Amino acid sequence: MSPIEFVCVGSIIIDDIVYPDGRTDMAVLGGGVTHCAAGVTVWNVRPTMLASIGTGLPPEIQARLERAFDLTYVRHLDLPQIRAWQVFEWDGRRSEIFRVEDYHSFLIDPLPDDVPPAVRDARAVTVLRYADDFLRFREVFSEATIFWEPDQYFMVPENLAALQAALPKADIVSPNLLEAGLTYGEKEPQTILRRMLDDGAKVVALRMGELGSLVAQQGVPDFLHIPAVPVPKVIDVTGAGNAYCGGFLVGWQRTRDLRLASCYGAVSASFAVETVGVLDATIPNFAQTRDERLAWLQAQVPV
Repeated sequence: MSPIEFVCVGSIIIDDIVYPDGRTDMAVLGGGVTHCAAGVTVWNVRPTMLASIGTGLPPEIQARLERAFDLTYVRHLDLPQIRAWQVFEWDGRRSEIFRVEDYHSFLIDPLPDDVPPAVRDARAVTVLRYADDFLRFREVFSEATIFWEPDQYFMVPENLAALQAALPKADIVSPNLLEAGLTYGEKEPQTILRRMLDDGAKVVALRMGELGSLVAQQGVPDFLHIPAVPVPKVIDVTGAGNAYCGGFLVGWQRTRDLRLASCYGAVSASFAVETVGVLDATIPNFAQTRDERLAWLQAQVPV
């Protein structure tokens, strides 16, 4: 049996979204792992999810998950499905307010020790967790290319030492600018990148929302700025950063080229912002639009 190619670790959440102008979208499929895995599907890959779902999941959401992802190893908890308000501010800040009593179980499940043997030889893995869990997943997936997206609740100043200790263990790490700036006490993206490299990070993709991303690699003196792909209309930015991470990992795994992997990530993110909830890579003319956006990005970023 061939090893699983891509595995995404994280949480499946039902989102109730509140936009800065007061608009709402309710009962939307979300969660970091879902958006990240969707970013993988942009590149003709069906990723395996390691996550958990609870009771009361709407049938249409269950069907959507089954259509897009390999759910073989998704665990079922006898708890109401995790659900949360996602409240956005004009500056891009997001507040997450959980709407079920027991949400913590979904945020930590599965534990690293729960990873089935059949999954442990996966070739590439994204992990959206705190540093301690990430380090344990690193041990489980010892041979994989591992992409760490630090959990938003972990990225605070008091966790700087834990972040610094974990950075050398990740093949790729990708925080967003707001969270990384808060953790390091810095505002300038270049300064944050330099500090992360000095702390032992191998590859860093600093996500900056509508400003695109700034990426760097250990031993390479120049940073690369990858612009955000212009789209006809931005509808919902929820999960765009997660989708970027999924796309980046596919690009890195296929090419080991920082520029191209970053472009893959930006293309995945561009589809995420065009829809409410999780992007759908099965829509008409998707591949053509994807390839056009990739070509546009490559033309913007010098070799």
